[in-house]
Amino acid sequence: MAMLTVRNLPEEVHRALRVRAAQHGRSMEAEVREILESVVSPQGRVKLGSLLADLGRQARLSDEEFAVFEQVRDKTPSRPVSFE
Repeated sequence: MAMLTVRNLPEEVHRALRVRAAQHGRSMEAEVREILESVVSPQGRVKLGSLLADLGRQARLSDEEFAVFEQVRDKTPSRPVSFE
C-alpha cells in the first residue's frame, strides 16, 4: 500500500477531520482514506466492464449468435510490449 504525508494542514481542517472521524466512528486516518476514495472514485462513474456487460444484455444475442464471436476471436497469445 502507498503512503501519503500531508504537511502544513491548517489547524481548523485538522480539527474538522477529527470531529468528522469521531462522528463516523473511525480513526482520522480511516476518515481521510474514505474521503479520498469517495472523491477519486465517484459512485456514478461508469466502468468499462459494466458498460460492456450492459451492452451485451441489451443486444439479447442468442447462444448461436454469441458463438460467432468465439469463432472469429483471435486466440493468438498476446506478446509483452517491448520498449527497446
